[in-house]
Amino acid sequence: MAWRNGPESFGLVTRILHWTMALMVAVMIGLGKRIEAMEPGLSNLWLYSLHKSLGLVVLALVVARLVWHRISPPPRPVGGGWQALAARIVHAAIYLLLLAIPLSGWIASSATGLDILFLDRWVVPAIAPVSTAIEYAGFEAHEVMANLLLLLLLLHIGAAFKREVDGDGTLKRMVLGRR
Repeated sequence: MAWRNGPESFGLVTRILHWTMALMVAVMIGLGKRIEAMEPGLSNLWLYSLHKSLGLVVLALVVARLVWHRISPPPRPVGGGWQALAARIVHAAIYLLLLAIPLSGWIASSATGLDILFLDRWVVPAIAPVSTAIEYAGFEAHEVMANLLLLLLLLHIGAAFKREVDGDGTLKRMVLGRR
């Protein structure tokens, strides 16, 4: 079992990062939708803190994944043509959103003037001045980008299943590392 990616295979590190991030993003989207639907109160503030902490973990994981891909480039997509181009565009957009969404949440949370705590223990430095306008714009951007990410992930998942049904081994390669 190879740790690094090969010319035709995904290594263990890439697969662990991929599936850990998939689980984290699913939890974050669900938690974000729950938070969006509720009225803030003392009994549910811990959910906001959990969402912020997990968002910082997602940000760290996506940075780690991008660094890992520089160290161990992923294999080329199976096939070619417009589908390979579409896959590259969707992957780039997903990575961009996985960076931008946590950053917009961090900016918006910083703009509230309230301390951001990581795991209810460590204070995260503010990255924006206290400002109602920045807070509002940041949270609006955060929500719009999260909804866009959800759409792109559904497209990504659907394409992976379609390709698996077509028998090209793309999904199997991300699960087992090879076709």
